[in-house]
Amino acid sequence: MLPKSVQKLIDELAKLPGIGPKSAARLAFYLLSKPDGDVASLGESVVNLRKNLKFCQHCFSIAEDDLCMICSDDRRKKSILAVVEEPLDIVALEKSGGFDGVYHVLGGAISPIDGIGPEELRISELINRIKKDRIAEIILATNPSLEGEATASYIKDQIAKLDVSVKITRIARGLPVGGDLEYADEVTLRRSLEGRRDYL
Repeated sequence: MLPKSVQKLIDELAKLPGIGPKSAARLAFYLLSKPDGDVASLGESVVNLRKNLKFCQHCFSIAEDDLCMICSDDRRKKSILAVVEEPLDIVALEKSGGFDGVYHVLGGAISPIDGIGPEELRISELINRIKKDRIAEIILATNPSLEGEATASYIKDQIAKLDVSVKITRIARGLPVGGDLEYADEVTLRRSLEGRRDYL
């Protein structure tokens, strides 16, 4: 029914996370309505995306140079290390404006069902980094999912085996700002109560 080139674009867009067939069709027809220059610029950005990127040699986030912008920033506190699952987690934490340390990207979380064990993640690189660098605190900032919790627990156990003095913390979990108690699930409420602190 549609020209092959349009259907092919819709099929490719629908492969993106969070984009279903209807959204993919809307995006395709939106692109059809744009000037050639805008479409060419988008296409060029997609084609060059992987050409100009590599993994940071220190934290394994995405970078254009050997070190990412955070690792090469002398103003960051190198003694405080947040361990995250993916580079996108860094973006979320940076938007908060509440962290001025550095990161370590694991490349996922332990998930036996998906065939992902500790060996498939950058846990050994993290352990080597802890041994080599002067790390005062490790913040386990993995997702509050079953896999994220298992990963955090495994890392904590591996660090405990080391002969280093390092503080290990876990990001707090609880209710979002603007959320209502009546709509929160039991696990979130329990964690909110467990993570309570003095009200100043």
